[in-house]
Amino acid sequence: MTSPDRPDRPAREALVHTGRPGVPTPVGPFAHAVRWHDTLWVTGQMPTDPTTGAVVGDDVVTQTRQVLRNLSAVLAASGAHLADTLMVRAYLTDFADYAAFNAEYATWFPAGLPARTCVGTTGLAVGALVEIDLVVGLPDAAPTGGAR
Repeated sequence: MTSPDRPDRPAREALVHTGRPGVPTPVGPFAHAVRWHDTLWVTGQMPTDPTTGAVVGDDVVTQTRQVLRNLSAVLAASGAHLADTLMVRAYLTDFADYAAFNAEYATWFPAGLPARTCVGTTGLAVGALVEIDLVVGLPDAAPTGGAR
């Protein structure tokens, strides 16, 4: 199926960016992102070092920084930027970290905050304190180029 507004691109494209600079290997069977027309649905990223796969830091601020670095790398490989973010879903294992998380998170969106949901959870993969996924609007001519 191709996109009616962009016949040169399929309407749905799974993007797997393993091996791209700064992009961590997925911890499960999923794509880093899926493009649907001009929207990018980005899989939740963990605070893992893209080279070693190890969790970075033991506090929510350090882990939030790493998650947002990982998201930025996935977006760059997908032809987008954090500034293109429409919606964020953040997951915290401890809501006592909410203020510290918010303080760090806000610094990553200097051009304006996207819509957001923040959910408390009893646990996350790899023992992380935070996970974030995104819905991103793609610039009109954004190349994708991920594996299908």
